[in-house]
Amino acid sequence: MHVLSDAAGLPIGVGISGGNVHDLHGLRPMVEGFQMKHDPQRGRCRLVDKLYADKAYDRPDLRRWLRSVGITPRIARIGVESSQRLGRRRWLIERTISWLTGYRRLSPRYERNPRNYLAFLGLAAALTCYKRLLTLTT
Repeated sequence: MHVLSDAAGLPIGVGISGGNVHDLHGLRPMVEGFQMKHDPQRGRCRLVDKLYADKAYDRPDLRRWLRSVGITPRIARIGVESSQRLGRRRWLIERTISWLTGYRRLSPRYERNPRNYLAFLGLAAALTCYKRLLTLTT
């Protein structure tokens, strides 16, 4: 499961890959799928300026690619940062994943078809955003 969230921890993009695929292979499609928003007055404007990630994404080629698309990588470095502390901002994504796996259909993967699992994951992300909206407005 790959989740792209905003600074508040709300899921804005979800994706899946096989269990035998490393996490870093899911980062490029997630960022490329959500990077741009069309603005008629100024052309295209970027939505993502910083990306926080854990040690699984610590690769020089990935850092270069993120800089080339205009994103500042804030990725924990292997051997430098302690794995016990998640940092000031990276705990948000852990909380978001916890919210999504709180739905019974997603925690053990019952679905054999990846399209069905991705649909349930998208539905869980939408419900998470809706629940957060309800708590903010009431």
